[in-house]
Amino acid sequence: MHGKLLLLASLYLVQGLPYGLQSGLLPILLRDHGLSLTRVGLTKGLYAPWLLKLAWAPLVDRRGSPRVWLTLSTVSLGLVCGLLAALPPPHAGQTGLPTIMMALLLLLNLGAAVQDVALDTLAVQLLEPKELGPGNTVQICWLCLEPSGQQALCSPTSWVSVALGEQGAGSLFPLLLLDHGASASDLGLWSGLGAVTCSIAGSSLGGALLARHWQPLSLLRSVLQLRLGGLACQTALLFYLSTPGASLDPGTITRAAALLSLCLQQFLGGVVTTATFTVMMHCSQLAPRALQATHYSLLATLELLGKLLPGTLAGVLADGLGPHLCFAAFLILSGLPILDLSLAPSNLT
Repeated sequence: MHGKLLLLASLYLVQGLPYGLQSGLLPILLRDHGLSLTRVGLTKGLYAPWLLKLAWAPLVDRRGSPRVWLTLSTVSLGLVCGLLAALPPPHAGQTGLPTIMMALLLLLNLGAAVQDVALDTLAVQLLEPKELGPGNTVQICWLCLEPSGQQALCSPTSWVSVALGEQGAGSLFPLLLLDHGASASDLGLWSGLGAVTCSIAGSSLGGALLARHWQPLSLLRSVLQLRLGGLACQTALLFYLSTPGASLDPGTITRAAALLSLCLQQFLGGVVTTATFTVMMHCSQLAPRALQATHYSLLATLELLGKLLPGTLAGVLADGLGPHLCFAAFLILSGLPILDLSLAPSNLT
């Protein structure tokens, strides 16, 4: 098993690093340069290739081998990363991303999405049922750098609902802290390195619990309830920061609570994502072998849609409704997956 996990870890590392930089650091840099919440949110449209994985998943299933697709996509990622590194940094007062940078980021996501299909195909074929928990821990660790009945568990509404609310709030909360006086360097550290570390720790805990025969659906129910409580605390914190005299100055309890909430939500998110992907992979292993990549890509695309849609629209809603009303709506949406899972069976068998 260790040889399989080492292979998957190295490949997911190549895929996860560019994704982590885009999702964690790019929004903070753009907001610090003066972009509106709406424009920052709309940059998530660069992730569009991930939503189109179903277009080439059948090709990966039927043409060539996963090894060929992995080689081509990895070489492409290396070339695009080299071109991005050669670009000059954005200057102060710039109103948006340069066109060439947006085009390269779009190509980067295209290469990573193709690689993801091939890599998921390889993982579905290689991993035994008892290896799914550790295998998905490996996947989620590097990606951080990111009704009842079994048929209902594999339904589109189940996977879209898992990310509703929490993703919108999670993408917006660091930007609102920046607006209330937190420094971009501190937020970059805590929502970058700190969040990744906590998410990896949470994913590792989730994998360990699943390896000890915890049922993923029961684990999801418990952790999602904890995340809902964390989101309620973040909402209350934003209301408090709007009162006179509230600040995020160094040494204040408010600052410590804000940074702690970032890390705690990422830790719990790591557990949630590992359990979710384990259920998805279990469902895909029940499909015919020739359709496993397509089946898994469908579930992964729906899960990603549930992440990207709230994250993209969060800035628009915050600019239009105000952050307080926006976070109240996200709090309500975050209760949907808990309600959905309460109608599901406790195990997958």
